[in-house]
Amino acid sequence: MAAKGTSGVSSSGASMSKYDVEVEARLKALESHSHGGGGGSGDKVDKLIEILNGIKSITDYCDKNADGVRKIEL
Repeated sequence: MAAKGTSGVSSSGASMSKYDVEVEARLKALESHSHGGGGGSGDKVDKLIEILNGIKSITDYCDKNADGVRKIEL
């Protein structure tokens, strides 16, 4: 039986408040979204890097790669 005022139990077995359960659910949703749950987000990042590499005032601050070209590389 759950203790009065609790709404759930964490993975370690500790009682959690209703607020904690809600926060944990939101955090899990954010983590799954940012780690590939959104689908195709890597393509968007690649496109953004391509666009930024076309802006000289940005690439002037980047390190040179093996070919001697300044550009953003991840």
